[in-house]
Formats: sequence, C-alpha cells, structure tokens
Amino acid sequence: MHENNSIDALDDAVAASAFRRLVKHLQQRHDAENIDLMGLAGFCRNCLADWIRDAGFEGDKAAAREVIHGIPFDEWKAKYQSEATPEQLARMEESLKKNGGAH
Repeated sequence: MHENNSIDALDDAVAASAFRRLVKHLQQRHDAENIDLMGLAGFCRNCLADWIRDAGFEGDKAAAREVIHGIPFDEWKAKYQSEATPEQLARMEESLKKNGGAH
C-alpha cells in the first residue's frame, strides 16, 4: 500500500469528520440493529463506544454509549433493540472470528 493511502496518513480532522458522520448515520438507522452489524462487520455501536474510550474519552462506558447512541443506552435498547435470534447470535460469533484480535 502506498504510504499516502494508509489510514494513518489520513488527516485527523478528516478522520474525525468521517467518524462523526458515521455515528450520526447510525443514530438515524435504528433498523440496523447492533446484532446485525456484529454479524456482518464484527463491530457495532457499543464497539464504537469502547473505541472512543480506548482513544482517550474520559467518560465511563455508559457515557461513551450515550455519545454514540445519542441517548442513554438503556433508553435506546428499550426503544430499538429486539431479542437476538439464535441465527443472529451464530452469525455474530462467526463474524467475530474474522476480527483477528482487532475488535
């Protein structure tokens, strides 16, 4: 990969803007449930909350999830999260195996 095409070469302001756009997109797409995101891509909104904490966000897990979900997680969960099916859980487990420790 050419050095200028490396994600590490991406300007922080550009990366931050793209991240904010991703979070806003997920805040509007409640139909894209966390379990389905996990099954397809191996990450979800809760992962993003963990990642901002890993990057230095000083709030606790609940505060980080509220930043990402746009509302307190318990409220988001009650409004938008359905019970995961055995198929969704199995798909998530298979997807997580592909993360190679990157999760």
